[in-house]
Amino acid sequence: MTSTPQRTAEISDLRRWAMLAASTVAQAAGAVMIHGPAFLIPVLHDQRDLSLATAGLVAAAPTVGVMLTLVLWGLVVDRSGERFVLLAGLAGTTVAGVGAVLVDSTALLALTLLLAGAAAASTSSASGRVVVGWFPAERRGLAMGIRQMAQPVGVGIAAISIAVIADRHGVATALLVPTVACGLALLVVAAVVIDPPRPERRAGDAPNPYATDGYLSRIHGVSVLLVVPQFLVWTFALVWLVKDRDWSPAAAGTLVATAQIAGAFGRIAVGHLSDVVGSRMRPLQWVAIGAAVSMLLLGMTSGADWPVAVGLMVVATAITVADNGLAFTAVAERAGPFWSGRALGIQNTAQFLAASAVPPIAGLAITEWGYSAAFAAAALFPLLAIGLVPVRDEAALT
Repeated sequence: MTSTPQRTAEISDLRRWAMLAASTVAQAAGAVMIHGPAFLIPVLHDQRDLSLATAGLVAAAPTVGVMLTLVLWGLVVDRSGERFVLLAGLAGTTVAGVGAVLVDSTALLALTLLLAGAAAASTSSASGRVVVGWFPAERRGLAMGIRQMAQPVGVGIAAISIAVIADRHGVATALLVPTVACGLALLVVAAVVIDPPRPERRAGDAPNPYATDGYLSRIHGVSVLLVVPQFLVWTFALVWLVKDRDWSPAAAGTLVATAQIAGAFGRIAVGHLSDVVGSRMRPLQWVAIGAAVSMLLLGMTSGADWPVAVGLMVVATAITVADNGLAFTAVAERAGPFWSGRALGIQNTAQFLAASAVPPIAGLAITEWGYSAAFAAAALFPLLAIGLVPVRDEAALT
């Protein structure tokens, strides 16, 4: 794995943590834009008469945009630096968000959301590289756990704001939330973030890590499998509470936001645990086990209409998001400074490819089988992931 002690001495601890904060803000704003449209599904379904599958397709548009551009953004990070990518991406996201606010047709809404997601993809690779570039290995798990809490926090912000605003004031007004968030994040990044220095590149010093072994590919595969229950819960927890449990949108949004906050702190805890045990893969395997168990229990209890199902939804939400920081950190460490942008792009592309398929396919599954069967079926994916985690191939953290 790649260590960066010579880099970490070049700035103060205060500046290092400030850049972690700025990277987290950028990632959170991007997450509000990417995942926020999922909370428009009830309004799109009820007020615009879209089918659940079609509304899910609109909600998936930003993730499709992310999937199409992540590797490209990673390549730009490797060549042009993290600051440039964050500024360009957040600016593009803000502009596309304004477009989504102004359009009035479903097709144009989906298109502008796709473009917003494509631009917001910049925050994934670039903000992660800022953390890996400025923190030493023995603190990187904790730092990346903090940075990775941005995604569930962003989803939580979206859940507690977009669902309620859309219900009361319409889709266009609700989309101002991610648009303004990305504009503010742009200003924060411009004020704080600088590129971490890299060793001078020489011929032959940046071999393709994918040609060495299957370690990175196995992590990508594990992450794809774990994305399925994560995005199923993220996308349909609010709809399940409103439609199946008769909760108000405000109450459901508040609970979903609470669950996301729990997931955010779970990412920090798991990241710190990986520093303590000196392994990213063992905790990743433990998360996969927890995800399989929690989704199966959620399916069983929701089918039986037990009140405990609501609590299990919170637990499942927290567990199914805990893997991202571990996988992200491990990929960046193994890939090294000249490949990490592309490797992180591939990592997220694989995840978002699966994530973009979850809302429409799960919408069809829920329509045909119901929520409980869909929740229980999602447990199969983390179950498969358990054996795929490359625990034995992991090198010591250095």
